[in-house]
Amino acid sequence: MSMDYTTAPSPCFVLDEKRLIANLELLNRVQEESGAKVILALKGFALFHAFPLIRKVLPGCTASSLYEARLACEAFGGEVHACAPIYLKDEMEEFLGCVSHVTFNSLSQWEQFKGQTPGRGISAAIRINPEHAEVQTELYNPGRPGSRLGVSPDELGDRLPEGIEGLHFHTLCECGADALERTLAKLERSCGPLLKQAKWLNMGGGHLITREGYDVSLLIRLIQDIRERYDVEVILEPGAAVAWRTGVLVATVIDRIERRGVRTLMLDVSFSAHMPDCLEMPYKPEIRGARDPQGNEIGWRLGGMTCLAGDDVGDYVFEVDPAIGQRIVFEDMMHYTMVKTTMFNGVPHPAIGIQRADGSFDLVRTFAYEDYRNRLG
Repeated sequence: MSMDYTTAPSPCFVLDEKRLIANLELLNRVQEESGAKVILALKGFALFHAFPLIRKVLPGCTASSLYEARLACEAFGGEVHACAPIYLKDEMEEFLGCVSHVTFNSLSQWEQFKGQTPGRGISAAIRINPEHAEVQTELYNPGRPGSRLGVSPDELGDRLPEGIEGLHFHTLCECGADALERTLAKLERSCGPLLKQAKWLNMGGGHLITREGYDVSLLIRLIQDIRERYDVEVILEPGAAVAWRTGVLVATVIDRIERRGVRTLMLDVSFSAHMPDCLEMPYKPEIRGARDPQGNEIGWRLGGMTCLAGDDVGDYVFEVDPAIGQRIVFEDMMHYTMVKTTMFNGVPHPAIGIQRADGSFDLVRTFAYEDYRNRLG
């Protein structure tokens, strides 16, 4: 059932429960056929109102900060895997009280905190950088030269430090199974002896399993092969794949500006504050009922509501030029969008709603002036 987005407030993030269920069914197939665990990376999707559905299929979460670990522990349950670039001394006791697995980004951090893990039932790992890059956008490339993320193989040699049971790598970003295949080949060449000593291998995130055309069968074979040859438990922690194409951001045209041949639709959302990946990546989001200009067509640029000069994206051609008051629906806005929003410029934060599987709409969160004020003091 297609939702009538005029029933939602504007602006509003809207999760489609049916699409989330479909993604979870595919991820469950990967778990059942490969023997791997798939866990939810909260840095990609942390809408805890959806956790009751997700935890029916996925056994836990991965957290990259104390607050994410607390959310996983309090709202999700199950296994909580921690993997952060740094851990802070005054947070570590509370952090370790939330987690079942912890990955250290450097040998020095392991040395600092290794005395706090015994006796808690926590399994520790080292993050490895296979020094193999598959990501084209440098901002999202953990394998770039001199990366601060992960220990190089020559730092470890042929032996895992005493007390370390796992290896963890995270080198992908919205990649296919072929990218994982190449990464594993490099990992085995550089870290083969370490894999033989490990009890578990976390292959990180960036596996876009639920994207159309992803080779799920290849992924399953790769996992089965690694599990059998090295006798290791395998863990995947996708964020985007869980929430891929499961929801939208609804906005409204507030004004239209035409100046020096540029036509701009002014919206009640901000790319800078509410869709930062559009400027950081950068990428041009898909809009329902719109397409890219062809030839000499003049489209409409979309302008955000902050005073940042570059708070815009475009151009788009609509079937009918949008009027003031018309709704604009940005597709695929669940993963790595809500988790990165800000209240820059004091702009109102979009509401959050869920279109339930039965077709009903739940408005689960709205934001007010107090949310902005309380962030600042």
